[in-house]
Amino acid sequence: MFNRNDLHRHKKTYQHQLANQLVTAVIVLDAGLKIQYLNPAAEALLIKSFNKLFNLPLIEVIPHSTLDPARLMQVIESGQEFSDSDVSVQLGDHFKFTAEVTASATEFSHQPHVLLELKRVDQQKQISAEAFQQQQWESARDLIRGLAHEIKNPLGGLRGAAQLLTKELNSEQQEYTAMIIEQADRLRNLVDRLLGPNQLPKMEVQNIHLVLEKVSQLVAFDNEKNIRIVRDYDPSIPDIAFDADKLQQAILNIVNNAVQVIEPGSSITLKTRVASNQTINGKRVRLTIVISIIDYGPGIPEDIQDTIFYPMVSGRSNGTGLGLAISQTLVNQHKGKLSCSSRPGRTEFTLLLPISEENTL
Repeated sequence: MFNRNDLHRHKKTYQHQLANQLVTAVIVLDAGLKIQYLNPAAEALLIKSFNKLFNLPLIEVIPHSTLDPARLMQVIESGQEFSDSDVSVQLGDHFKFTAEVTASATEFSHQPHVLLELKRVDQQKQISAEAFQQQQWESARDLIRGLAHEIKNPLGGLRGAAQLLTKELNSEQQEYTAMIIEQADRLRNLVDRLLGPNQLPKMEVQNIHLVLEKVSQLVAFDNEKNIRIVRDYDPSIPDIAFDADKLQQAILNIVNNAVQVIEPGSSITLKTRVASNQTINGKRVRLTIVISIIDYGPGIPEDIQDTIFYPMVSGRSNGTGLGLAISQTLVNQHKGKLSCSSRPGRTEFTLLLPISEENTL
């Protein structure tokens, strides 16, 4: 039989072991908001051990956060817990994540403390946002294609009528019908671009770097701004099946956009890596090729960053807004994903291509 002391020790042992097994990060703060305890999940999240963080103020450990220390002090004073499902946390210059946070009051050694529970929600939010953007992109594409077909049919009749009319007019009047035909052809070319690529990709097992080298050569041939292409390739990437012409067009559209906005003498980086456990259109992919196109220009205006892959959306006054939409379609044909992150001074387009037994044979 267990006596009261044995039961207390038994309970404490389980509590400690359970806290260490939780996937939710647990942080205990004292009344001065100094760290008194971290479970292993919190150590992993903060990328530091408990020994290094013990008794440090939370504001020192997490200097950049939307979690207001005044709210944590209110928890100690009032005992009223709170939850926030969208707390932004930045550690260092590059690691940033979003967490769902619950703060509640507790006591240790008869002293008031705050129990913080943090759960990262970046991945769920990203998957949800990507699914929504994909749905919106497909809707916009279908709408544009439907509109393009409606324009193309009467446009053909208009051009044909102008051709027939030309035979009945003198040379001076034929200038007007020639203008009608010329403008009809210009509109037809625009409509064809709106409809996007309609041929299925011709898949062939080859090295992805051949495409990137071809893009580099094409940029070098027409390089009035003296743009430098920086290659950062992973030579261990296996050959996979893809349509070289289509992927070349997709990447070249992105690179050409960058060339037009960056300063003369700037650089564009083409980087390749292999990544594991990536999400493409809501599905987990074990291995992917990651192609990054990075420029150091002014960045994409924030108000269009969520819609830059939609047809007719452009950040340039003279842009048609079709290049990125076409690139997105071409990448989708390869069961891949094209995404972008941008801020002033750095824009990165990321292209994911799945590596599987099917496309490496």
